[in-house]
Amino acid sequence: MKIESLEVFIENFGKNYSEILGINLSKDRNDEIFKWFLASILFGAPITENAVIKTFNCFKKHSILTPQKILQTGWDGLVRILDEGSYTRYDFKTADKLLAVMQNLMEKYSGSLTLLYNQASDEQDLENRLINLGKGIGDVTVGIFLRELRDIWEKADPEPTSLVVLAAKKLGVIRNKTAENALKQMKSFWVKNKIAGKSFINLETALLKLGKNYCRKRKCAICPIKYACLAPEVL
Repeated sequence: MKIESLEVFIENFGKNYSEILGINLSKDRNDEIFKWFLASILFGAPITENAVIKTFNCFKKHSILTPQKILQTGWDGLVRILDEGSYTRYDFKTADKLLAVMQNLMEKYSGSLTLLYNQASDEQDLENRLINLGKGIGDVTVGIFLRELRDIWEKADPEPTSLVVLAAKKLGVIRNKTAENALKQMKSFWVKNKIAGKSFINLETALLKLGKNYCRKRKCAICPIKYACLAPEVL
């Protein structure tokens, strides 16, 4: 992938989801990290990005952005907010999940994700602690959450998702035929081709969006980056 193509790709696809939601992770503030954790839980369901963004903004509108506030809102209140945000298909299940996770976060870490991070011994322990917060916090949600914390938390270093790997192979960011060492290859690519003012997270986010919206659906004919693809589908 040529550097000119990479610049266009990052510009068009690489805006981080936390930035889209108005969450500032750069200063490592626990309140902002929690907002991103809440958003990551919402993103973890198989639902449209627009519905997640709308639902998170409903939580913001009602000032329900802390573990304590979520617990105080209760099941009925959470379902109303989720429905207001068009999260209707998963409203009951997500309300259950949020209450269970927030209760565990309060009991185990006094509501602080920063404390959870500080108590984690390494990358795997960090992921396990997040998963152990409750049923419904799985690899997908943890991957979403930690991906945008790579520059903030040293122990945040999740493996790329299958959609990221798919797009990375298409663009030649990953060269081998398997996902083995995918993260290492992606980081190596970024070191050699980094764009000023952007980070590895922007590359990973761009690959995720490309894989999710185009590669997985085989929408090669309308893909805006198809000219850089090494293995376009024959449609």
